[in-house]
Amino acid sequence: MRLADIILPRVRHLHPGCFALVMATGIVSIDASQHGMPGIAYALFVFNLLAYVWLLALTVLRLVHFRREMVADFADPSRGAGFLTFAAGTCVLGSQCLQVVPLPTLAGTLAIVGAAAWAILTYLFFAAAITARFKPGFTRSINGGWLVAVVATEALSVLLTLLAASRADPGHLRFLALGLYMLGAALYLLIITLVVYRMVFFPLRASDFTPPYWIDMGALAITTLAGSLIVTHAPTGGPLPELLPFVKGFTVFFWATATWWIPLLVILEAWRHLRRHVRFHYETDDWDIVFPIGMYTVGTYELAHALPADFLLGIPAVGVYVSLAMWLLVAAAGMHHTYRRLHAGRRVASG
Repeated sequence: MRLADIILPRVRHLHPGCFALVMATGIVSIDASQHGMPGIAYALFVFNLLAYVWLLALTVLRLVHFRREMVADFADPSRGAGFLTFAAGTCVLGSQCLQVVPLPTLAGTLAIVGAAAWAILTYLFFAAAITARFKPGFTRSINGGWLVAVVATEALSVLLTLLAASRADPGHLRFLALGLYMLGAALYLLIITLVVYRMVFFPLRASDFTPPYWIDMGALAITTLAGSLIVTHAPTGGPLPELLPFVKGFTVFFWATATWWIPLLVILEAWRHLRRHVRFHYETDDWDIVFPIGMYTVGTYELAHALPADFLLGIPAVGVYVSLAMWLLVAAAGMHHTYRRLHAGRRVASG
């Protein structure tokens, strides 16, 4: 069997949100780096860089060979937001290049790619959703995955703040990062209203409560991280220092709301699997659970230093192990799933 015969069928059905793997691995790597685990952090960085290149190659192949399917996914409001994981993953990988390994040139390149992807994909997604002639209906369109638009916006804000701090930027990048932080906050308030309305006032089957709903919390966690870094790396002059009290208060607001979401999401996850008996099986969206958990830990760590509030450091001290365990669990499930698919493919080919 040729390699193309193995790869192309999988490229055809490549999940729009596949770069959630890069998002999750990147933030867990940063988490490990913050807590004195440089070996684990570096290993995850290498894995993430390879995964990013591999997924990018598969995405290009899909664009070349299966453009119609790719456009159909993008036009589907229930799946199209997944493509924004590319912008978010690119920016998270760029942040790794500044916080885990000293690769500022690569970080700058990823910032340009991430900014371009964010601008193009965000506007195209919302334009496609607004102008679509045929719409599948509210309950079939909106889900937690839409909040990847917030994650991508805040991920770019985080990367720009870190770049500005590493380059002694006079204020342009910092102001742009602040604007993106505010924009991400505005987008969250708009989108979460629709998501909660769908969850509360329309029937929600257990099978409908998919992993992207964890981004309800993850989007708040990365907003916490973006705000905390803006405070930590604020310059002494210019307009930014006068806004810091507002940024601090707003960041605590988002952290508190993220904290509120966690027990509810755990309850709903238990309802899905224990009460409604939806069986555990690997899916690409499972990385949408790993990312929010890791991001909450990293965001809380940075918030504790930005306020400062040392009593909060107990949360990330435990959370780092939870996020590492979740990453290993989902990675193991993914490898097992891949092995079974390849084994099944070989049996079909030999039969």
